[in-house]
Amino acid sequence: MNPIELKIKANEHRIAILDMIHKANSGHTGGSLSAIDILTVLYYGSARGQRLMKFNPREPNWNEQDYFILSKGHACPALYVILADLGFFDKEELNHFRQMGALLQGHPVRKIPGVTMTTGTLGQGFSVSVGLAMCLKMEKAGNRVYVMLGDGEVQEGQVWEAAMAAAHYKCDNLIAIMDHNGVQLDGYVRAIMNIDPIVDKFKAFGWNVIHIREGHDITELLGAFSKAIEPLRKPTIIIADTVKGKGVSFAENKASYHGVALSKEEMAVAIPALQKEIAELRGDGSLREPSP
Repeated sequence: MNPIELKIKANEHRIAILDMIHKANSGHTGGSLSAIDILTVLYYGSARGQRLMKFNPREPNWNEQDYFILSKGHACPALYVILADLGFFDKEELNHFRQMGALLQGHPVRKIPGVTMTTGTLGQGFSVSVGLAMCLKMEKAGNRVYVMLGDGEVQEGQVWEAAMAAAHYKCDNLIAIMDHNGVQLDGYVRAIMNIDPIVDKFKAFGWNVIHIREGHDITELLGAFSKAIEPLRKPTIIIADTVKGKGVSFAENKASYHGVALSKEEMAVAIPALQKEIAELRGDGSLREPSP
């Protein structure tokens, strides 16, 4: 897919995220919307003529796959819509999100095809990703490990123990991505527990750091992932500055939309706006040259 196709796909996923959370009347809207551009590029993008991440929906436990761990597990709607779209499970499952006995619960669990690890307790997914990367290196396997963190999650001390271990053991098969949207459940990250200067901190811990100031720019994301897969004898983290609730104007940068479903009235505003953006990306306006 080219960058425009990837952006269209990401916005289609935004609509699916809002729909599944609305039907469940429960779920984490803000962080799913901030993460979806990143995950769309990871799962559908390519670099140097090859897919960024290797996977096989028909064989979820394929030995040669690359592994993805969603350490910020509450943003699972973003992962679920992608896995369903790729054919890991039937899209009908999206209609039963968070229902008793359904496949798709409020945090990822390993029984879901395409999910590497059960996550939810912040910090644990990152630690496991380091352990998995270490094991793969010991086995001299060529698989990569990708892991997504939230910036509020980085307040956990466990994250920094894992970061130190990854650098010490030269886990160059590990690529972390931070969804750096600046907002957590209770408010702004900087007010609750400031993590800055986050770029300098990961560098000091021995990581290769790629900082993207436009974390929703598809071209920037593709370039970052292309650089991240270069062998450097150290782990890499992509710190992507994003917008909480991206794509829903009234929800952007607001902690109040961290973990709530949109109302019927809000859906009537949000969905048409995203549909309009998709239409413009397909050539009905936004891609035309401006009038002189």
